[in-house]
Amino acid sequence: MPSIADSLVLPCGAVLPNRLAKAAMTEGLADPQGRATAELARLYGLWADGGAGLLITGNVQIDRDHLERPGNVIIQGPQDEAALTGLSAMARAGTRAGGHIWMQISHAGRQTQVTVNPHPKAPSAVPVGLPGKQFGMPEALTEDEIFDLIERFGYVAEVAQQTGFTGVQIHAAHGYLLSQFLSPRSNLRTDQYGGTLENRARMLMAVVARVRAGVGAEFPIGVKLNSADFQKGGFAFEDSVIVAGWLQAAGVDLLEISGGSYEQPAMMDIQGMEAPDAPPQKASTAAREAYFVDFAKTMRASLTMPLLVTGGFRTRRAMNTALETGGADVIGLGRPLCVDVAGPAKLLAGADELDRWESKLKLLPPWLSFLGGLKMMRAVEGFAVTYWYYAQIDALARTGKAHIGISPFAALLNIQKAGKAWLKARKG
Repeated sequence: MPSIADSLVLPCGAVLPNRLAKAAMTEGLADPQGRATAELARLYGLWADGGAGLLITGNVQIDRDHLERPGNVIIQGPQDEAALTGLSAMARAGTRAGGHIWMQISHAGRQTQVTVNPHPKAPSAVPVGLPGKQFGMPEALTEDEIFDLIERFGYVAEVAQQTGFTGVQIHAAHGYLLSQFLSPRSNLRTDQYGGTLENRARMLMAVVARVRAGVGAEFPIGVKLNSADFQKGGFAFEDSVIVAGWLQAAGVDLLEISGGSYEQPAMMDIQGMEAPDAPPQKASTAAREAYFVDFAKTMRASLTMPLLVTGGFRTRRAMNTALETGGADVIGLGRPLCVDVAGPAKLLAGADELDRWESKLKLLPPWLSFLGGLKMMRAVEGFAVTYWYYAQIDALARTGKAHIGISPFAALLNIQKAGKAWLKARKG
């Protein structure tokens, strides 16, 4: 039976040295030109030394006007020497312990913050259904613009390969652009990219084909796909299973099963910020380990390609059980590695469990609930905890050590302040 210590041969022939992966987490550490920095190299060196067989970067954006957050690495058009040097340093650091580092390639589409772009491009002019005016009214992409974006995905994959990354992951989940095309809620097109599932998946499949043509048969390609959007009328699990089969036929080497979007943030475990028509998330689902393992097990019945599952894993027993029962071939770890970069090595050496930092965090004082109601309080707390992890990533990158003493609320304010400064420097 497979265990976390076993290697894994991917369909392309590449070998992961073990079954633990550092999942993609946003870093916000690029310079104002979107170039990889020394801080990113330091961060990925720490994670490489920590023992995971695979590191997946945070969003690397193919369009500087469509960012997931300020500080994203951006690859758009020919890269100057400084940009290539930064990427190469990041890749060298990420592979220095013998593991893989894959670049996650993305486009935020309508989930681009209004401070970055008040009118982002998307499949259709359907805004993100959240209060607060964080996201502007999107403009529908033309077919020529879609062709251009497909080419950009391919170009970025080629840059990743040239600068030493050992694979790429195409981000088609969490409500970003490719996920927007897949969803009937955000894709109202009537041309070849809208309507039927085949049409809604057309851009994703074209991106996979373009990337494979650019990097060759032996370079690993992963895809991150929603198991579902968890919204009425959205991308359903039945659709996800069909698309997964198409991705397998197209030669994808590792499929990561995830779920949710900004309107239903299942992947971030933030309650209180769902879209008005989003179904409630069961507390038992949010609390248990391996959020998406059940979806992966169902997919396994019709798939042979390796599956990566991230979300909630903390115990070695649960990880090995998921591997043994077919719920996953690779285990993704996120938040625990923001504090303890050596978590994978400890698990491989026999440790039973990773720390659950969420239970140790001092959240906002209860009296703040009177300012916005209980639901808003939960949302603020959820965001504050998420930003606490952002702050740990930032501290690791800048100092080599986590900063666990910072409060979640202070972390939220600090990271938001840094984002504003980055945008100001970018415009200046």
